[in-house]
Amino acid sequence: MKKKLAIGLCLSLLSFISAITKATPKLPYFFSDNMVLQQQSEPAIWGWSKAGTVVTITTSWNKKKYTTTADASGKWKTKIATPVAGGPYDITINDGTPTILKNVLIGEVWLCSGQSNMEMPMKGFKDQPIIGSNDAIFNSANYNIRLYTVPRSVKLEPQDTTKNSPWKIAEPEAVSNFSATAYYFGKLLYEKLHVPIGLVNISYGGSPVEAFMDANTLNNFPEIKLPSALELKPNNRTPTTLFNGMLNPFMGYGIKGCIWYQGETNYDRPEQYQKLFTAFVKQLRTQLNQGDFPFYYAQIAPYNYAQYSAANAPKYNSAFLRDAQRKALATIPNSGMAVLMDIGEETSIHPAQKEVGGKRLAYMALAQTYGLKGFGYASPSFDSISITGNVATIKFANAPNGLTSFGKPLNNFEIAGADKVFRAAKAVISQGKVLVSAIDVKEPVAVRYAFKDFIVGDLFSTEGLPVSSFRTDNW
Repeated sequence: MKKKLAIGLCLSLLSFISAITKATPKLPYFFSDNMVLQQQSEPAIWGWSKAGTVVTITTSWNKKKYTTTADASGKWKTKIATPVAGGPYDITINDGTPTILKNVLIGEVWLCSGQSNMEMPMKGFKDQPIIGSNDAIFNSANYNIRLYTVPRSVKLEPQDTTKNSPWKIAEPEAVSNFSATAYYFGKLLYEKLHVPIGLVNISYGGSPVEAFMDANTLNNFPEIKLPSALELKPNNRTPTTLFNGMLNPFMGYGIKGCIWYQGETNYDRPEQYQKLFTAFVKQLRTQLNQGDFPFYYAQIAPYNYAQYSAANAPKYNSAFLRDAQRKALATIPNSGMAVLMDIGEETSIHPAQKEVGGKRLAYMALAQTYGLKGFGYASPSFDSISITGNVATIKFANAPNGLTSFGKPLNNFEIAGADKVFRAAKAVISQGKVLVSAIDVKEPVAVRYAFKDFIVGDLFSTEGLPVSSFRTDNW
């Protein structure tokens, strides 16, 4: 009996050893059941097997086989062709032992990234609600909306894969823990496009843009100190760490476009941010190798940032950061900015009206990327200033039907003369323009609108889209 038991144990051990040494494909966690792949494209699929192993990938939508070979390090990678939106399908990856990815949909995939306002889940943060979210969560079940969240990860070296995280089908429990801004964005896309939507959330609260950037890009910014491999306590504010731990593993996964909500942590470095932000978008597009894909971002909402610092330097006014984001539109091709001047909260950096931001990002995508027409999608933007006597005339772009304050007085304009002292101004809408003047400014040279740390915007397009704060000066 003891001899049989010993033989059995030996056979079990040999079987176990055989199993762990046999080639089996290892995949990044975002290649899994329930995932969404971008339609009518050639996304990459990659993983690891035993060095030299031939790997075959078979897609059920056309029964086509793709063959590749693992390199000396065991990594393999190949591209596959996807059909028009549909599913569910299977993908079989075989290196001797098959792995089958089930319930795969083909549709529109969007990368959703940023800091806490993108990360903020539908259920809200502790003691910080999202208006209307409970009803939205309750009614969220949708087989055709899929959600993927990359877990937080801070790394000093670029990683090949993320921490373990599954794709989830939209339903109340999954949606309650997913990015509110991204969910509202994706929900509206689905309602109008009627194709599967895949949302990939790569966000980490309290993070500056340089944490999402790689070392090569940041070498162009010598004022940014890059961490060494011996860094003792890297965190989400350390340059490159979120790129290494969260973004780099995702590079190569096919997407349609990106939405971005970040900037709050860079609020006190506006001039630098404009350059960093533009460089970040260029980096992302280069690494994903899909050209100038659509990139839509939320402008940070007004908030009392002054409480973060004892200093009273003018650049602690977050309007300067909002202005940097506004100006970045001219340096980032195929982009759009959702203005949130009307939903900021003086005492909370996380506006509770997340549906507003998500919808405004979706309006831009539906109009600019998917070609839907007949509705407003871009906020009016400052175009030019002309001065006649003591009146400054401000012209706007993206206001085909003019402007409105919805019957309320315009109280957020200021005007200055050569002394560079801004004074409260009278502002009147006239034929799609705003006429600005002040009794004690006889020869105006500059105008500012809503250029305060916390303020509630009062100028809109007739479609209800708020005008960004702006300045005509560079003081």
